[in-house]
Amino acid sequence: MSAPLPPLSLYIHIPWCVAKCPYCDFHSVARQGALPEVAYAQALLADFDRAKAAIAGRAIASIFFGGGTPSLFSGAAIHEILSGINRRATLAPDCEITLEANPGTVETGRFAAFREAGVTRLSLGLQSLHDPALRRLGRIHDASAARAALEQVVTSGFRSFNIDLMYGLPGQTAAQALADVHEVLAAKPLHLSLYELTIEAHTAFAHAPPVLPSEAEREAIEDAVQAAAQAGGLQRYEISAYARPGYRCAHNLNYWEFGDYLGLGAGAHSKLHYQDGVVREVRVPSVDRYLKSGADQIMTRRSLAEADLVFEFLLNALRLIEGFSPQLFRERTGCEFPTQAPQCAQAVADGLLTVEAERVRATALGHRFLDSLLASLLAESPSRHPFSESYHALG
Repeated sequence: MSAPLPPLSLYIHIPWCVAKCPYCDFHSVARQGALPEVAYAQALLADFDRAKAAIAGRAIASIFFGGGTPSLFSGAAIHEILSGINRRATLAPDCEITLEANPGTVETGRFAAFREAGVTRLSLGLQSLHDPALRRLGRIHDASAARAALEQVVTSGFRSFNIDLMYGLPGQTAAQALADVHEVLAAKPLHLSLYELTIEAHTAFAHAPPVLPSEAEREAIEDAVQAAAQAGGLQRYEISAYARPGYRCAHNLNYWEFGDYLGLGAGAHSKLHYQDGVVREVRVPSVDRYLKSGADQIMTRRSLAEADLVFEFLLNALRLIEGFSPQLFRERTGCEFPTQAPQCAQAVADGLLTVEAERVRATALGHRFLDSLLASLLAESPSRHPFSESYHALG
């Protein structure tokens, strides 16, 4: 009997920003003049129409508007997109619909319009509440705008909301990072994403790297902010994600559990089950080309071999604090997890992994050195470069 299909999520990429942040490696473009909201919404729905056959009969479990800065779009544009999806597909009764927002691009009226459009969850990218840190990150907002946006989100009436913070920033001390976390915790967030700043290739920071805290300083900051988040009543369920009971991000969980997702929008990624196997697709990363009616939106299409499936499953599922079951590994990859393999035994001996009959999970040390854990488990696998996914989650 074939394995059941995994849950299906929908990712919608809104690529425009006010300005490109120097650390961002997602596909985004600086806004110049009015946004082509109507044309882009129509292109997204036309893209969905072309993709419908691949997901026929499957309910959509979650929808995520990522970017870029989706909160640059009006509530009317978001409503047009969501109502169009509703007319074309079945949404699960508890479908989580998340929209990313940034301080400086939102106001209370727009939040209300997003909620009326059908958005159930906001993810607010604060990053810091410290003005020097925000300037070094190239953010368009200052700390006062961040605080105002945080207050608006808390009182906006959404079913759930997430706050993004970054740590390990240029010139940042543990005390400054903790001050950010404590101030956000005072607002009683339902979900908090804590990301360490990393320098990604093809970003402005990669070309002109800032001076970051030392490795020892970053580890001390990481330990401090993680402890503070958990002391504040949030449960850590993924390397960078913390939530109150019942408020985990369903969309990102589907990524981490190696579920399926259809990506719409310029530069969006998909991972889908087809009759001939699991396939990754990338939409053309050009707004102008994407907007051309009838144009082929898929720039690349790649079937995943067995080794790819194993690698990408582990890359995602090992991020989860609870790990994964061998049954889930089998369903998502078609392989048995090699519990008796020498590389597993070595990872256990190195204190990076625990392997039980019903659960495989990375230890705290394994999460800190996840690259080393993956390398030890996949010692015979060729080098691969995973796709950059819109986790924002992180978010």
